Amino acid sequence: MAYLVMFVTLLHLITLAMLFIATMEKSWWVWDGMENSDLWYNCRFDNFTGTWLCASSKETEWLQAVQVLMVLSVVFSSVSFLVFLGQLFTMSKGGLFYFTGLCQVFAGLTAFSAALIYSLHHKEILPSSKELTSGHFGYCFILAWVCVPLLLCSGVVYIHLRKKE
Repeated sequence: MAYLVMFVTLLHLITLAMLFIATMEKSWWVWDGMENSDLWYNCRFDNFTGTWLCASSKETEWLQAVQVLMVLSVVFSSVSFLVFLGQLFTMSKGGLFYFTGLCQVFAGLTAFSAALIYSLHHKEILPSSKELTSGHFGYCFILAWVCVPLLLCSGVVYIHLRKKE
């Protein structure tokens, strides 16, 4: 039982870190390695100064939906982890981690919704001046998709997990 609790805790921390990286990093869409776009900024690399120059993304309804859903996913997963720690030490023997599991499932569903909206509406979200065929989805977008099954699986495991002595 101790190994299962350690596995679930480690899985939870990994998915939480991946969600945070996917939400905050600058690589949801990449053009030739010199320009990229994320949920918050459009950036390009300046060869002269050797730095990234970033400007705020154009606020569209689709981008705002993706931003809100990704932040909600991070919040649900964080609340889930804190509640799990609290329940681990205060719950009576034989209790189930329903609330923790439901929060993880909601985190997975919100991350799924955000990634799905971005993949379906990236043409409206990205700057219209750039040629989209020369770009591709970045690693943060892929991290968001990888988080979805991990969050849903950990949520199901939490729902079936019983506290034992």
